[in-house]
Amino acid sequence: MKRQISLEEISDGKLYDSNDMVKAGCNDCKGCSDCCRGMGNSIVLDPLDIYRLTVGLQQDFETLLQDRLALNAVDGIVLPNLKMTEEGEHCPFLNEEGRCSIHVFRPGLCRIFPLGRHYENHSFRYFLQIHECSRNQTKVKVRKWIDTPEPAKNEQYIIDWHYFLKALQAYAEQAEDEKLLRTLSMYVLKQFFITAYDTGRDFYEQFYERLREAKRALQMEE
Repeated sequence: MKRQISLEEISDGKLYDSNDMVKAGCNDCKGCSDCCRGMGNSIVLDPLDIYRLTVGLQQDFETLLQDRLALNAVDGIVLPNLKMTEEGEHCPFLNEEGRCSIHVFRPGLCRIFPLGRHYENHSFRYFLQIHECSRNQTKVKVRKWIDTPEPAKNEQYIIDWHYFLKALQAYAEQAEDEKLLRTLSMYVLKQFFITAYDTGRDFYEQFYERLREAKRALQMEE
């Protein structure tokens, strides 16, 4: 999701790599849950997020869409996002104690918060969103904070997914045929989200198979 805002307004002015220390620790939140409320449709999910949710909850994508997820256009392309509850406007996975019930397999945007990603030159670095968390923050290594297996492989996946979407969204901005845009969004949803991944195989291997197939189908250059 594009954000038309200056980094100087929302960050400490620094960019961080995965091995850097950053003041992001929140003392285990202790049930604060402010960051799990009133987020609207801003927690956009990627294919790995959906894979983790379907495996962790043992529910398919369509079932999750019934009450936990929603579909919304993000810069012209329809993608899934966490669906806030109607009562209380909080994350559907927040329990009565104000704790995350899916913490082990929580989405990527939740893992990095209060960090954000700044993309440039077909890569990205992290930045600290200084106005987003009210807890007293302590320094922690970025990689430890994000707590994702195979971090190097994960970061490359994030880059490749981001720039694939960016190319599609650039096309969507110029397109005038609404039917064609709906067809494109449906293809992306089916290719990367609806069609289940084989839990007996590596996720990243399957993702790149689908990405190569999508680029051929959409006649995108490698």
